[in-house]
This record gives sequence, structure tokens and C-alpha cells, in this order.
Amino acid sequence: MSKTINRIMLVIKHLGISARQFDISIGTANGYILRMQKNNASVGSDVIERIIQLYPQINLVWLITGEGNMLLEKTKTSTTNLEIEQYINDRLSEKWSVEKKLLLDEILKELKSIERK
Repeated sequence: MSKTINRIMLVIKHLGISARQFDISIGTANGYILRMQKNNASVGSDVIERIIQLYPQINLVWLITGEGNMLLEKTKTSTTNLEIEQYINDRLSEKWSVEKKLLLDEILKELKSIERK
């Protein structure tokens, strides 16, 4: 019986994105999906939940059990590569903004420290 991770790889292929882009889109650590595939490991329910939330056209029953079709037949709209790319870019921008603020705060503290001397 095929594991959920193998079906996730089929989803990634269907979406036409890289595993890294998929990791970013669902909020997992860089390399998570490929690591799970390499180790033939189980994927947590939290990850499955995020996949279904972001990609509602994916059939949950198929994703977990392998039964049925990958895509829900009732889904009229599917997430396009452009929408996925925009979502990934938005997530990266948010992350970089937080990191930039932390770096700026650190630099300001250093400057104040130098001024006191």
C-alpha cells in the first residue's frame, strides 16, 4: 500500500511546483517533504490539515487512503501556479520583514552602545 507521502509527491507533481515551494506554501521546514519521502516516514495530521486548507481541490480521502481520485470533482476552481507562487512570495516577504526588524533592532542597540562609550 502506498503511503501518504507518496501521494503528496503526486500532488506536488500535479501542481507543477518544487518540493521546496510546497514546503513553504504549507509552512513546513525546508526539506521536510523530501526528508519524509527519503525516510518513507508518516506525515503528521497537522501537515495534512494544512495541505487540505491550502489546496482544497485535493481529495482528503485519497490523500490519506489512496482511494478515489486525487482531485475533488466538485471543485470548480483550482489553485494556479501563479496563485501558489504569490502565496509563497507573500510568506517569504513576511518572514524577511520580521528578520529585517530583528536585525534593525540589533543594529540600533549596537549603535546606542557605541554612543555611550
